[in-house]
Amino acid sequence: MALTESVPAAAPPAHEGILRRQSLRESAARTYARSLPIVPVRARGLTIEGADGRRYLDCLSGAGSLALGHNHPVVLEAIRGVLDSGAPLHALDLATPVRDAFTTELFATLPGELAEKGRIQFCGPAGTDAVEAALTLVRTATGNDGLLAFSGAHHGMPEGAATAAGDARHTGATRLPYPYDYRCPFGTGGEHGAELAARWTEHLLDDPGNGVPRPAGMILEPVQGEGGVLPAPDSWLRRMRDITAARHIPLIVDEVQTGVGRTGTFWAVEHSGIVPDVLVLSQAIGGSLPLAVIVHREELDVRRPGAPAGTFRGNQLAMAAGAATLAHVRENGLARRAGEIGARMLARLGRLADSCACIGDVRGRGLLLGVELVDAEAEADATGARPAAPALAAAVRDACLDRGLIVGLGGRHGAVIRLLPPLTLTDEQADAILDRLTDAIAAAVRTTPAPTGPPPTTMRGTSP
Repeated sequence: MALTESVPAAAPPAHEGILRRQSLRESAARTYARSLPIVPVRARGLTIEGADGRRYLDCLSGAGSLALGHNHPVVLEAIRGVLDSGAPLHALDLATPVRDAFTTELFATLPGELAEKGRIQFCGPAGTDAVEAALTLVRTATGNDGLLAFSGAHHGMPEGAATAAGDARHTGATRLPYPYDYRCPFGTGGEHGAELAARWTEHLLDDPGNGVPRPAGMILEPVQGEGGVLPAPDSWLRRMRDITAARHIPLIVDEVQTGVGRTGTFWAVEHSGIVPDVLVLSQAIGGSLPLAVIVHREELDVRRPGAPAGTFRGNQLAMAAGAATLAHVRENGLARRAGEIGARMLARLGRLADSCACIGDVRGRGLLLGVELVDAEAEADATGARPAAPALAAAVRDACLDRGLIVGLGGRHGAVIRLLPPLTLTDEQADAILDRLTDAIAAAVRTTPAPTGPPPTTMRGTSP
């Protein structure tokens, strides 16, 4: 080749082209893709393989949708069974054997009173559709319009569901304090902080001058996921049940992210023993495919047919995958296993926090774990809490990805590292996750400048 001839530049890897086209074609609303520049092409269990050939341990699990991890054999077998049978893939709300099998399996796992006298409504395919259905249900049944919701909550994005979110503005929802040990709004934390939160709720509802619209219902999460992995104390949940029952206010519990064994019991309400009036379910109940339902007490079932409804409330593939997932979790004791392995992971994270000043708090239940990162150089407040460190959290997330670990962020300031591995997690995989996270935190601390001002308020776990 002559010296004057130019050498053609090497073509960029295929995955870079895919990422570039996504950024050009998709809206600014995309979230995870901004912070996780990978192109998954294969996946199994905990592991994702990218188009670049790298392998990653996935601790997002489809935001909790993948109770059994990616492409579990029982899920694939259930989907193939429907496809090979010639059954309709779309059946609106007509009765089908697949639908009947799913409903039967789901009711076999529910808390006793709901299993005995509950009614199920299939909604649109997303958890937000189920929240919308729950709000419509209680408003129709009570004739009231008000809503009791909690700071830090996340119940979805459509208008009705978004009114219950902790960072919503100009809505008809009344905000109530949610227990938060590390940043207790009453400056006490612990059981006393939770008791004060309950007492405030009770006082507000009984004050004739409260200015609160007559509530159609109260909606809460037994563990706030996007809000920063905040497990509600069991005693506080029992107080909320007592407060609402005494005032004939339907209690809606959102288990979109906590259901199907994730917290160590099949449903997170089982830890406290409460039975809600309405249970909101999605994500893991579809076995990785879109499916959402509400289960409610029969006395609330006063609506007319089709109010509200959804064209895709008859997703046969999701029902088959969901029934297989529910059965596998139940028959193999995976909820109990999640509680055991999650407790060991939380204990190790606690030891890491003892030696790492940038970790303000570790918390969680089962395999829903959170690590709150703080400014180690800042002065702590009267309760011992330091300012959140969202820039450090983002750096840790990036360092995790460099080490082949996918994690998410959450919390009021986007400063909580969230871990949601599948319930099939092994001890060795749990150790590998924590090894990589520990290394990533150390690397991020070395390279991230100290913050110069108060942290921004982002509130969502999908910060760019």
